[in-house]
Amino acid sequence: MTRKQKKNLTRIIISLALFLILLVCDKTGIFTGRLPVAAVIILYLLPYGIIGYDILLKAAKNIRNGHIFDENFLMTVATIAAFCIGEYSEALAVMIFYQVGEFFQSYAVGKSRQSIAEMMSIAPEYANIEEDGELSEVDPDEVPVGSCIVIKPGERIPLDGTVLEGDSFIDTSALTGESVPKHTGVGDEVISGCVNGQGTLRVRVTKAYEDSTVAKILELVENAGSKKAHLEKFITRFAKYYTPAVTIGAALIALLPPLLLGQPFGSWIHRACIFLIVSCPCALVISVPMGFFGGIGAASKIGVLVKGSNYLEAISQLKTIVFDKTGTLTKGEFKVTSVFLGEDDTALTDFELPEVKKLLEAAAHAEGYSTHPIALSIQAAYGEPLNLKRLENSEELAGRGIRTRLDGKLLMVGNHRLMEEEKITFRRNGDFGTVVYVATEEEFLGSILITDTLKDGAKEALSEIRQAGAAKTVMLTGDRKEAAEAVASELGVDEYHAQLLPADKVALVEDLMNTKEGRGKLAFVGDGINDAPVLMRSDIGIAMGSLGSDAAIEAADIVLMDDDIRKIASVIKIAGKTLRIVKQNVAFALTVKALVLLIGALGMANLWEAVFADVGVSVIAILNSMRALKTT
Repeated sequence: MTRKQKKNLTRIIISLALFLILLVCDKTGIFTGRLPVAAVIILYLLPYGIIGYDILLKAAKNIRNGHIFDENFLMTVATIAAFCIGEYSEALAVMIFYQVGEFFQSYAVGKSRQSIAEMMSIAPEYANIEEDGELSEVDPDEVPVGSCIVIKPGERIPLDGTVLEGDSFIDTSALTGESVPKHTGVGDEVISGCVNGQGTLRVRVTKAYEDSTVAKILELVENAGSKKAHLEKFITRFAKYYTPAVTIGAALIALLPPLLLGQPFGSWIHRACIFLIVSCPCALVISVPMGFFGGIGAASKIGVLVKGSNYLEAISQLKTIVFDKTGTLTKGEFKVTSVFLGEDDTALTDFELPEVKKLLEAAAHAEGYSTHPIALSIQAAYGEPLNLKRLENSEELAGRGIRTRLDGKLLMVGNHRLMEEEKITFRRNGDFGTVVYVATEEEFLGSILITDTLKDGAKEALSEIRQAGAAKTVMLTGDRKEAAEAVASELGVDEYHAQLLPADKVALVEDLMNTKEGRGKLAFVGDGINDAPVLMRSDIGIAMGSLGSDAAIEAADIVLMDDDIRKIASVIKIAGKTLRIVKQNVAFALTVKALVLLIGALGMANLWEAVFADVGVSVIAILNSMRALKTT
């Protein structure tokens, strides 16, 4: 509990105690005939001033600044009017219980901010910079790129960088929600905001603080509240016109019947007070944004950053979800899965067989100068050191492969176009994946099949997303049709498109958006780097955070900090639950208020029922909003 909350709670307790004493004295007749009315008013004004001075000051300040119609104004007018007609205990009760509602609101908002505050706690307080062999603590934003910093065990990593020395396990849970520490050693990238484990690390800084992962995430979290959902915007507009209308309505109730019908002012002013209190829009103005804030907080607990309540609202209406293949549904890690010798169609997976080893040796050496993932996968399958001095006259043929001489003998490694161009008789490999053909000028040696493996849980993720409400799943890729068909078939996607350029993906997403039905939304899931145009074009862009991808954080509306697409279904469920809670609050508040307004207009309600219709409804709505914080 904050110092301000403790202070307000003390005021409530003191005022409530004085109120109960005064109420007992009043109802038992102790004041009657013993104290003048002025003295009784002063006794009630004492706790009224203790509990309500800040409301009165806010109302006066807002009137002075031209912002008249708000809940402070309504409470001030209603309670002063109650004093004027002799309803002293009711006036004090209204102010006390209004402050009780405000206290509950403050406490609930604090709880809903807690998960966001935990995210904000990733901000590093200092960096240990190493200069001339000595360490000194400085602010992270004072550390220039290229500097060497030391991160001791248990310290938070202040800046993004590369490990120069040391070995440790990094706790990434604050960013990803993943509880298992990540091993980090020399040459590995580390990102700011994570906590170092047992070992000491020397790190070369690669980004200034303002460009670091932690700075971008904090900026994202801080700005999340500025992007409001349609329902939030409606409530804001509603309150803007509603409060003046209520005030005018209360004035008419207090004045018209006495002036036109000659009825006593007292009873109608009493009804006007009830009308004012009941009509206060606190429950709506507080609980609706708080519900969305709770939903964003729940998502952050599982390592998903939602940039605003508008995106939470949008994903609750998700009907079509489009995935990029490589790096999203697949790992983007190419691996040799089988080898075919000569024109034999038998797939061999034992890479230690002499004939297979010989084929891999030739291909690995031919690809020896390349850092392409395909080349690296062949080198990894060969598993032996390369002697590149054996190569002569290596020539890379764009879009086809490599022609070289290995031990003086002509060797060609590439795709089917290279084989056809060199007039090589070869067996066309129809297996799904990337195929590399190997041949000399004398004979066709065979082919190597390389595939990109599916991400763990990808199939499970698509199934859960469908169960969460998505009616259509689509996969887009720049891969050849056969490879795309294999992945699509294994995952069970509804539709796939292959051999696409980035511009083609944008065009396809636009076509899908134009053909979608009703208010259903379309989401695109990609890695946030090559797919930035599509992420921005779709209704909801969901990016793989890759533990610090700048492009992902900037281009997307929702960021999965640990790249786990299974969390998309969880976010859809959180969004749906949040919307249900918000709508429940709106319906409940309007129903209770309408009912009490009706019986109040008929003279059948008192100020106590009015207090429940305002403060009671607010407290119940706030407590209901707190349910949005739970991830299940």
